[in-house]
Amino acid sequence: MPRNRASAAAIGLPENPLFEIHDLLLLALDASERRDGYSLPEREARSYVRAALRRAKRLMGALS
Repeated sequence: MPRNRASAAAIGLPENPLFEIHDLLLLALDASERRDGYSLPEREARSYVRAALRRAKRLMGALS
């Protein structure tokens, strides 16, 4: 079954919570930053957070 995608603006996603999610993702990346290397699970988790951050930025662009 094909999935229909809609933009954040089309589905009425509230703008303020989206900006809050963006800020929280940035805080999570900052809080987990270390000078020494990361373990494989940490690298993977940070990768997911960065992907979510990129997605949030795209959705925020749809609201502009």
